[in-house]
Amino acid sequence: MGKYNGFLQWQRLLPAKRAVAERLHDYRELQVDADPAETTRQAGRCMDCGVPFCQQGCPLGNAIPDFNDQVWRGQWKAAYQRLAATNNFPEFTGRLCPAPCEAACVLGIDGAPVTIEELEKEIIERAFAEGWVGAESQRALRASGRKVAVVGSGPAGLACAAQLARVGHAVVVFEAAPAPGGLLRYGIPDFKMEKWVLDRRLELLAAMGIEFRCSVEVGKAPTWDELHRSFDAVFVGIGARRPRELEVPGRELGGVIQAMDYLTEQNLVVSGDLPRAALDVRGQHVVILGGGDTGSDCLGTALRQGAASVHQLELMPAPPQERAAGNPWPQWPQIWRTSSSQEEGGAREFALRTTRLVAGDTAETSGHVAALHAVRLRGPADRPAAHPGELLEVPGEPLILPATTVLLAMGFVGPDAGVTAALRDQLGVALDARGNLVVDARYATNVPGVFAGGDAKRGASLIVWAIAEGREAAREIDAHLRQAAPWLPSRGRDQPFGGR
Repeated sequence: MGKYNGFLQWQRLLPAKRAVAERLHDYRELQVDADPAETTRQAGRCMDCGVPFCQQGCPLGNAIPDFNDQVWRGQWKAAYQRLAATNNFPEFTGRLCPAPCEAACVLGIDGAPVTIEELEKEIIERAFAEGWVGAESQRALRASGRKVAVVGSGPAGLACAAQLARVGHAVVVFEAAPAPGGLLRYGIPDFKMEKWVLDRRLELLAAMGIEFRCSVEVGKAPTWDELHRSFDAVFVGIGARRPRELEVPGRELGGVIQAMDYLTEQNLVVSGDLPRAALDVRGQHVVILGGGDTGSDCLGTALRQGAASVHQLELMPAPPQERAAGNPWPQWPQIWRTSSSQEEGGAREFALRTTRLVAGDTAETSGHVAALHAVRLRGPADRPAAHPGELLEVPGEPLILPATTVLLAMGFVGPDAGVTAALRDQLGVALDARGNLVVDARYATNVPGVFAGGDAKRGASLIVWAIAEGREAAREIDAHLRQAAPWLPSRGRDQPFGGR
């Protein structure tokens, strides 16, 4: 695959990003256009490794060596067709996926895997530019006469809807927000993915015949029972937006904000749906609790808004620069990473636990956060052998940081509790101890005809897992519909499903 010695001849190289001083003044995507010749060389680095661990590392099972080889040979349309056969939305994963495929790439043993994520993006953007992506090529030849409701328009819901529409089922997507896209629209900043990328794909899905009904809160009007009775099957892809809470004194103070509320508001401003941000942190001392992707998105947004200072705090110790002995390839490498937002500024602190938030001492600031108190935690080497995983404090004075805004980006613990309570009470859908929907191996809940996938079923996870689960759930829904409708032609589980 690729050039037989390409991995020896060329180093891993990603397209350059716009200068920090430039990009902090706008919300446009960061990367400059890739050099086509360099893209070809990067594809040529794919080695004939025998066992494509990259393909196993990808939840979608993308045939990565195949499309790498086709790009290397200049067969761009064939590369697009190969990629689109397994991935409905390469323009999303090519921008937003953390690329577990690259972690599993054989070249990743030396820390320089093939630039698979960037290649996906270049393939799909070439396909759009050349006019190879069209609704007509994805629309079913004949209608099945069966109707499916998809609740939630994030990656899982959109992938499920696309696959079902491709095999002839009528699909209606219900979304509580004013516009479809879920976190792709409301949670992901434009500097990571501009919203025209999402809207371009939504236009294609609508042209396929998928109907979008927005500002509809299923569970209220219609109820889940009414929806269930009105459709032949229901897919629940409501995500997992319930945030982890901070339970310390002072949480109730003004200026303590959940990350998703903050990011959603700024996205609405960027899109022109809000005239200004009420949560603008210009001139504020910002502390972000959480070192993951959401925290980094908050960091990049706060820097663009003009925060006076930004600290990003993480509970766990700083990861090592290189793989530890207990974290061998092809496992996901638990190593030090710097996001594009962290390149732009702010300070990072590790092994800190927040103990309380303190209000200001003036009449104007008495109900508003002014400072954050935290204690340092011992690293793994400093913990007693009897308590290897315990978070033990380092004796001494607490760390006190100025904090006029505190953003809570500590992760998500499950689907919206109000929505899942309505599902349980109105339909009897079973939930697990964390509030996720319980499904069997075929993505079916305990209620006949009701299926679930993505974060609503597995908990907060990656976009590539959401797409993969939406696709697999669609396969099972299709099998369910054909079993219940003898007049529809059967489709074996080993047959191709919803191709390009």
